[in-house]
Amino acid sequence: MQGKTTIIVAHRLSTIKDADTISVLHHGKVVEQGTHTELLRNPTGAYSQLIQLQDITGEPDASDVDYQRSMSAGKSASLKRSINGGASFGSTSMHLVMTASMVVLESEGEECRKVPLSRLISLNKPEMPVLLLGTLAAVVSGVIFPMLGVLISISIKLFYEPPHQLQKDSRFWTLMYVASGVASFIFLPVEYFLFGVAGGKLVERIRSLSFKSIVHQEISWFDKPSNASGTIGARLSVDASNIRRLVGDSLALMVRSTVTVLAGFIIAIAANWRLALVATVVLPLGGLQGFLQIRFLEGFSADAKAMYEEATQVANDAVSGIRTVASFCAEHKVMKTYNGKCKVPVRQGIRQGIVSGLGFGVSFFVLYSTYALCFYVGAKFMVDGKATFTEVFRVFFALLMTTIGVSQTSALGSDSAKAKESASSIFALIYRKSKIDPNSDNGMVLVDIAGELELHHVCFSYPSRHEMQIFRDLNLRIPSGKTVALVGESGCGKSTIIALLERFYDPDSGMVTLDGVDMKGLKVIWLRRQMGLVSQEPVLFNDTIRANIAYGKQGDATEEEIVAAAKAANAHRFISVLPEGYGTRAGERGAQLSGGQKQRVAIARAVLRDPRILLLDEATSALDAESERAVRKALDRAAAGRTTVVVAHRLSTIRGADAIAVLRDGAVVAQGTHEQLMASRDGAYASLVELRMRSERAGVSSIVGMKL
Repeated sequence: MQGKTTIIVAHRLSTIKDADTISVLHHGKVVEQGTHTELLRNPTGAYSQLIQLQDITGEPDASDVDYQRSMSAGKSASLKRSINGGASFGSTSMHLVMTASMVVLESEGEECRKVPLSRLISLNKPEMPVLLLGTLAAVVSGVIFPMLGVLISISIKLFYEPPHQLQKDSRFWTLMYVASGVASFIFLPVEYFLFGVAGGKLVERIRSLSFKSIVHQEISWFDKPSNASGTIGARLSVDASNIRRLVGDSLALMVRSTVTVLAGFIIAIAANWRLALVATVVLPLGGLQGFLQIRFLEGFSADAKAMYEEATQVANDAVSGIRTVASFCAEHKVMKTYNGKCKVPVRQGIRQGIVSGLGFGVSFFVLYSTYALCFYVGAKFMVDGKATFTEVFRVFFALLMTTIGVSQTSALGSDSAKAKESASSIFALIYRKSKIDPNSDNGMVLVDIAGELELHHVCFSYPSRHEMQIFRDLNLRIPSGKTVALVGESGCGKSTIIALLERFYDPDSGMVTLDGVDMKGLKVIWLRRQMGLVSQEPVLFNDTIRANIAYGKQGDATEEEIVAAAKAANAHRFISVLPEGYGTRAGERGAQLSGGQKQRVAIARAVLRDPRILLLDEATSALDAESERAVRKALDRAAAGRTTVVVAHRLSTIRGADAIAVLRDGAVVAQGTHEQLMASRDGAYASLVELRMRSERAGVSSIVGMKL
């Protein structure tokens, strides 16, 4: 910060008490301004009131001062207003923008395997009648095509008849052409409509089954880079669409082309079997070409799919973190990364285009070779008296239509390759068995629970980081109805204990029990319904505030219950002043609310659940001083008679806990009340407190080793 104009918005006073100027904001205005020493001279001022709200071991705790966050980007607006008309910033000064609270403060602020086509068709069983009707329509459309060859051969013959006979026959066969056109006008739309309906239903079913499987996977599955949100989104979107191509238009074309080939061959055999057999020598070449083209395209499709998933992940990260991208002017860097991920798929696409082009070229070569063979052999047969003029043209046009059908079918190579690869990916996801499945009916349900939790000789490392051991023989007992706080250095495993209690993960060895029963033997969904979790980083859905709070209760929650939970979490007042009240949308990931507002909505969600066990993972970390106190009182009321596990930064949050467990090196090194642990001046807990207080006195911006 030396030599730079610096603006700081911070929670802890130790971060900013040495600032050149501190501005205190209240209701969108600067109500106080000065240095730390100058502002403390007014004991009734807003700055002094905030400091007096904090209290650790009887002394004001400077580092625990919380600063109010503004409503829905109000903080940024306050900064702008201060710059334009309120506070002036020196060119090389360090300036604090701080929000004050008066009386009642409202925070403004798997590995894929080949899948047989029969399994894919089995998903379309409910639409089987629709597919059968579509197949009948495709059969009629397919027969019409080679029948045109018969009409054309007859039409050519008519021109060699006497004038009176030509006029008579031409009327009849003209009507046959019209009838063929009418049949095509009716059956082709019906065919595409029916196959389109079946394909749409299949996509809906595939996406529904895939998403159902996704949300029931164990948490460790999502830790893998291959299962990042962008990649999963691409699977749901792209893979289902690829399969729909095969069942929709492509399947219709496949049925129609097959019927065309059969009908054309039958007509040719009936006209002149000798000439037909000679001409069909060329047809297997077209079939072989189509088969080889599909085999080539399968490899290209698999590689391109994985590469585009990487590009999708880059795009997803950029969009979800667009504020960070914009603040660092990193748009060009993100585009460069995205384009880099797309270069290899583009090269693959070029190679695929070359293969497809060669395939079509071979198809037309086969087509024109058939023409040449038919004319040459037909002429020989006519000279020898083994064929007539009409028979030669009937065989020619019948096999012409057949060859066109083969050529069209080879065009399915690209869609077929993509569909097979997508089907493998989709079915690997749908049929994957979750290691911890909340949808499973297996497991016991306790009739009445006391809420006693215990970790017995637990060893654990995250599945995605096996080399990093989190716990080594951890033992911890959390008595029923008591509040236990977890203390320790950052990364010591406090939040991991919360994850094990929620059974997001299972220990590598040892046992986690509820009322003496191993959690592995309990029904997962029942177990999690007994717990209310408020995380350090609250997650809100892109829905109304009402819906986000009601999310905490199984079944429908009444308006009275939602409002009561919001009041208990000190959230009702700020929600009420919003333009649409409880109907206000939180935005994607709660982007329309400030950090403190999101935290209190999350707390209201947990309070509404009325759980037997409360898990608070730094639940008040984003709240201002007075709101934290109000919410803490609400949580204390909610925790009454419940088993509560608290992880928090601030000593004021856990000082009144029934027991405090100190974690270090994957084990509990000390446990007791605040007074008991402080009595041992050389103990781990006292050392952490001393380190914190020393840091505060020195004005250190970050409190080392005191993440509580």
